[in-house]
Amino acid sequence: MTVRPFAERACFLKARSIGRLIATVALAAHAYAAQADDYPVRPIRLVVGFGAGGPTDIPARFVAEKLGQALGARVVVENKPAAVGMLATRDVLAQPRDGYTLLLCTHFEAINTAVYRNVPFRLDELAPISLIAKYYYGLALANSVPAADFGTFLAYTRAHPNEVAYATIGAGSAQEILARQIEKLTGIAMNRVPFRGGAQVVQELIAGRVQFYVSPTLAIVPQYQAGQLKILAVSAPERLKSLPGIPTLTEMGVDFVRFGWLGICAGAGTPEPIIDRLHDEIAAIVATADYREMIEMAGSIAVSSTPAQLRRVIAQTLDDVSSSIREFGMQQEQ
Repeated sequence: MTVRPFAERACFLKARSIGRLIATVALAAHAYAAQADDYPVRPIRLVVGFGAGGPTDIPARFVAEKLGQALGARVVVENKPAAVGMLATRDVLAQPRDGYTLLLCTHFEAINTAVYRNVPFRLDELAPISLIAKYYYGLALANSVPAADFGTFLAYTRAHPNEVAYATIGAGSAQEILARQIEKLTGIAMNRVPFRGGAQVVQELIAGRVQFYVSPTLAIVPQYQAGQLKILAVSAPERLKSLPGIPTLTEMGVDFVRFGWLGICAGAGTPEPIIDRLHDEIAAIVATADYREMIEMAGSIAVSSTPAQLRRVIAQTLDDVSSSIREFGMQQEQ
């Protein structure tokens, strides 16, 4: 039996280990490729962190239906309206990272990590796929408030400090941040009332049990057109096609332009070929005339992105809200 010197044996063992590692990586790559080639072989869940019928749910259901048709498999929307979207995020991240559980991700993911000290997830645990919409906010007012426009609303609110109740979705939501910024910029004071979901808020606004709501336009345009509530202004840089008679806040002398966004994300570690397949199909859906018309009629903008672009949007959202959260003392324990 030939006995190799120690150094020679070490090199031999190292080479053999490297060979095994290369083989393992190759097998894993082959398995991932096969998995992507077969994908999907069963229904896909698209989890939405807010209630049915709201401004996140409506685009999600449109995309889910068309995505299912494109992939040849059912895409089932599942609403988990709790903890300002965090229940949905936790659910998605707790599942296997195989492309069969997707998240309707929003700016709330970034906001939650800034508001709550013990958020049960990290932003880098998300695998962005594509944006599906960008939207602006409308300042909705109950018909019960005797104000016809933004100017008379400010006059009324200043004459009745802390009497106007404004609705938010959970603590530290985008709606609360924006409402507080408007209070600061205009010198008014209102009374905050939290709710679990946007659809409930709109019904309470119509009933007059709350009076003011900074809402994604998608959630309030149909009710405005039906005469059930008023829209005083929008947060867009210019008037919206769907609301040509409604001024921007900038026109009203308030330097305030803000937007929100919707996207589709998976859990980090989802095979890249699956991410790429989903991105291509979703981008194609967002580019269709039917989707664009649905989104634009509600005052939003149909927009897709690369995964890298959506990751940058998430990071920018976190940067944008962090200073306001600190300023208004909104950080809290979960």
